[in-house]
Formats: sequence, structure tokens, C-alpha cells
Amino acid sequence: MGNAVRRYLNSDFLIFVRTGDRKHASTDANVKIILINEDGVKSYEIVLDNILRDDFKKGASDTFSVRNLRDFGRVEKIEFWRDNAGVSPDWYVEKIMVENVKTNEMSVFPVFRWIKANYHYKIRHLDTVLPQDDEQVEQRKMELEDKRKIYIASQKGPGLPMMAENLPTDEQFSFEYKWSIVRRKAQLIATSKLVKLKEAGEWASFVDLFKVYTRHVFCKPMSVQSWRNDLNFGLQRITGCNPSFIKLCTEIPENMGVDEEMLKPQLEDKTLEEVIEEKRLFYTDHKIMDGLKHREDFNICAPIALFLLNNKGHLIPIAIQLQQQKGPDNPVFTPTDPPGTWTRAKMWYNNADAAIHQSLTHLAFTHLLMEGIVIATQRNISLSHPVFKLLAPHTLYLLAINARGLMLLISEGGWVDTTMNIGIVGMFELISRGVKEWRIDVDGCFPEYFKQQGTLLRDIDYFFSFCSVFSHFNSNPEETPEKLTGDWEIQNWAEELARSKEEGGIGIKGIPMEDGKGCINTVKDLVLILTSIVFTCSVGHASSNFPQYDEYGFPANYPAYLKGPVPTDKSPCTEEDILKLLPDKRTTLDIMTVTKILSSKGTNSLGDFEIQYIFDPKAIPIVNKFRSDLKHIGVIIRERNSTRNPPYTYLDPIYIPNSISI
Repeated sequence: MGNAVRRYLNSDFLIFVRTGDRKHASTDANVKIILINEDGVKSYEIVLDNILRDDFKKGASDTFSVRNLRDFGRVEKIEFWRDNAGVSPDWYVEKIMVENVKTNEMSVFPVFRWIKANYHYKIRHLDTVLPQDDEQVEQRKMELEDKRKIYIASQKGPGLPMMAENLPTDEQFSFEYKWSIVRRKAQLIATSKLVKLKEAGEWASFVDLFKVYTRHVFCKPMSVQSWRNDLNFGLQRITGCNPSFIKLCTEIPENMGVDEEMLKPQLEDKTLEEVIEEKRLFYTDHKIMDGLKHREDFNICAPIALFLLNNKGHLIPIAIQLQQQKGPDNPVFTPTDPPGTWTRAKMWYNNADAAIHQSLTHLAFTHLLMEGIVIATQRNISLSHPVFKLLAPHTLYLLAINARGLMLLISEGGWVDTTMNIGIVGMFELISRGVKEWRIDVDGCFPEYFKQQGTLLRDIDYFFSFCSVFSHFNSNPEETPEKLTGDWEIQNWAEELARSKEEGGIGIKGIPMEDGKGCINTVKDLVLILTSIVFTCSVGHASSNFPQYDEYGFPANYPAYLKGPVPTDKSPCTEEDILKLLPDKRTTLDIMTVTKILSSKGTNSLGDFEIQYIFDPKAIPIVNKFRSDLKHIGVIIRERNSTRNPPYTYLDPIYIPNSISI
């Protein structure tokens, strides 16, 4: 029997310490701990040091033997600290567990903190407590004060959401190689042997373009075969990257130049009044694009379009007007136009839709708005609060990926500036316009949003049906409204979320208000806000992010980049004319590689948390039920996909990450 095994067998307690996997998390300092039992009795000061071993390394677990505490009982609390000795004294602790060797009872102490020198941290078993019930209220306040010095929100442009002034060290990636977009682009290009596309040049033909795709790295996007098809165009409105802008049409938009006679060939022997009454007519209106700034030498449109749910249950386009104001130079295009003319109109429509997708649906409404919420959470809600433990897995790496994306993709001369007609000047203006209207209780709550859009219909499956599973994030049933209103951390959080950006708040609309301040007085309100955050960071982001390669990877299908003028008449359009609209080979390669990277999954599947924050025995069954519900939903989705053409896999729970991490 080895010396280490004998030492553990002769122990009264074993202490397990997990150092976090973060930059500079390991420590050379001296560490001590005191165990406190259920009766409040303290142990002697225990030095955590294994002789001839380098303890407390980043991402490592260390075990320490404790003797002379034979009848101490179960450990209820710990008090631990470090000094400032050594070359690298800083230390980030993930968790500490203490096992009574005699009874096998395990006490778990979630820490998830940077440990300040010479400060005695006191953590209770499971460490899940509301602020008004916490004995360590001063420690709690001290930690939040420290957080407020690090997590500072600022507005980086007129009308933009609140973001981190500087990226806190805690939020940085600890494994840089995985997240280097530049390096991954180079690897993809080298692996696919498409280096020759880096040379400038236009596409000679569609056959020339089709040859780009390989069987492995850059496989053919699903749209290659169907991009001209009206059925594909209709599917893009509900299963593409931007599925939340279509609305039920109860009357023809006033500024759309259509009439009954023009639409008659598409109405399947019905009148316009009949299809409206049967709730089969839908529309999109991208007026938010009207007058938007954009790249010089490029053009944009602000289209309105009508869609019919036909007798086969398919959503198909029946009319597209590319600009907002009716007039002779702004015709309404229909499927009865020459094929090339109709195809060109759909491509220009998608150019506007892609601008909205990347600027709002993807970037602003998930990445950027959630960043402000993360900052407010870190500044106001303690690590010991159950709400923090609930949200933490769903905000993992969010600030880091945002900082990297803004630097590499949305900077002057970056990816957006070279692959999109709007460029960053248009993207930032579009974000400013869009976030003014976003509400967490409507836009962040998808059932409510689709209800207002008039699209919660049995015939249209938006694949968001499992939002209701998040209802398990309710507070403890025994909690009373008084307990919620007495929770100053939640109330401070709500106040900062709702406070206007001009006054230093996050400026989130839809937070309940009282006396002009954000507040949360009911469990129902808290559940709605938490559900919206978790849903947006997981499901909402997945629906707008992971279809990107399939949509953008073939540049004619969903073109954020189009050359030439927006059509002002119905002149014939040849195959050669359409080809001239597309980006050159170098730009196409850039679009393919970045959307391929963005479509890759960054974290574990929803419910399979990278870091375990929840240890409370009362909460574990709820988490397990959540996972069971997701598994059941996944079975249903895969059964539907077995007969659906094309299948829609992006919101199968096994493909949805926990957080916005790419």
C-alpha cells in the first residue's frame, strides 16, 4: 500500500480543492483553512500543502488529508485564506469539498472566486442563499463592490446597447487557440485546398462556382440546389437565419402597390379577402432599412413582401416591392415575371434581410443586449444568489466572444466592411434603430412575440415550441412575494437593467416599473425575465447563428453582398446578369470561411453545463427534469425531421449550446 493511500486511510477528513481553469488562476501562496461543524465549532488552522508537490495549479484538483478531528461531525462552513507569498500569489478557486472519512458525508462549497490576499472567506455548505438570509452579508457586499469596479458598462456609439468598457480578466478565454478566427480561417482554407480563391477574380459561370465545394470542409450548402426555388425562399422566412420578422397580414400594406388583379394568379382561385380571412396571407416589411447609410459604391433596398400559405401547406412568395414608396420606378415583382427578373428581385430582398439578420437578429438582439444584462448581473447579484447560479452557464464566454468579434469582424475594414453592402456604418445605424424597440417581455419572450406577430398558427412551425421548459426556473414555491421584494440584489439588478443608458443603466425595456424605477415584485415577473435571458442566450442565438453556412455559404442564396443597382423596372435578367451581382472569388471565400466558423458549436449542449454551479439537493431534481424534458423534445424533433423536407436540425436540443460563445 502506497504512502499516499495510507495517509488518506488514516485521515479524519479529506479536503478536495479545485483551482479554476482561468488565466493566472494558479497560486504559489500559502493557503490555510478552518472547518466549522453544524454546532459552530471550529477546527484548528489547517495548512493546505502536500509536501514535494506543486499544489493549486490552473485547472487542477488537489487532495489534502486532515487528522485529529475524529468526532467533529459534518462540516457546515469553511473559512479559508491565502497570504501574498510567492511569485504568483493570485488564486481562483472553483470549489472546495470536504469529506468526513468516517461517515462518508460530503460537504460542497462552491467558490468561483478570486481569493484576495489575507481576507478570510467564509462559505457555507452549498452556498445558495438570498442576501437577506446570508450571515456573510458584509463579505457579499464587499465582493459586489469589487465587481462594480471591474464590470463597467459604456455606450460605444450613439444608440448602441451598453457593453463592457473593458473586458474583465475573468471573462477572457483561457484557451486562445480555439477562438482565433484568423488562425481557424487559415486552417480551413489550407485543409480545403482553396488557397487559389484568395486571388482576385470574378466567377466565370455557376459551374465554376459549384466546383468550390468539397465533400468535407466546405461541403455544398443545402441551398445550392434550391436557391432559385420559391419554396426555398418561403422557408427562409421561417427556418432560415431570420425567422421572426414575418407577420400575419390582415390588410395589404398601404404603401405597397398591389391589387387583386395583380395577385390573382397566385391566390389558388381564392379572392384576396378570402385568403386574408383564412389567415393564409403573411407579409414582411423591412422599412427599418429605408434611408440607411451604407458602403460607398453599393446599394441597398427596404423591401415589402407578401407570402401565401398555399393549399399544400407551403409558404411561398407572391409579391416583392423593393423600396418603400409606391411609384413607376418601384415595381412590384411577382412569380409571373420572367424567371431571371423574379430571381433578381428575391436576391435583393435577401440582401436587405441578411443585413437585418446580421445586425439585429444575430448581433444586437442576442450578443449585444445580453452583454449589458451580464454586466448588470455581475454588478448586482452575488455568486451566492440562486439567480446567479442559474444564469452563469448561459453567459459563459459571452463578453469574450463579443470583444473578439467586434475587433476582428465589425471593425473598420473588417469582415462586415468587405462582405456586406451596408458595411459597419450601416450595421451600427441599423443596430441603433432596432434596439430602440426591443423589449425583454415581448421580443425576448418568443411566444408573446409570435402572438403579436399573428404567427402562432398550427400550420407554421417555428421550432421554438420548447420555450415552456424553462418554466422550471421558478423560485422556491415556499418563497413569498415579500421575500422577493426584500431581496435587494434582485431589486438593484432590476433597477439597473431598466434605468436609461443616459443615466448609466442598461436601458432594457419591458422590466416592470414602480415609481419610475425597475423592480420585480412577483415570481411571475422574475420567471419571465430569467426565461427570456436563458432562452435568448441558448435557443434564440442558435436559431440565428447556426444556419449561417447553409444560408450564406452559397453567395446567390442569401447574399449580404450584391453589386450593381437595385432594380427599378422589370427588364429581362440573364444568367450572366445574375452572376455579375455576386461577390468575386476572394470575397466569396471570406464569406464561406467566416460563416463556416460562426456555424460551429462552441460549448456543450443545452443542459450539459460546462461548469456545475448548482449543488443544492432541492435544485438537482429540477435540473434533471429539465434535461429529461429536453431529451424528450429532441426525440420529437428528430421524428418530425425524418419526414420533413428539408429537415431542420438547428434547434434539436443536442445542437443548441448553453451560451452565446461563437
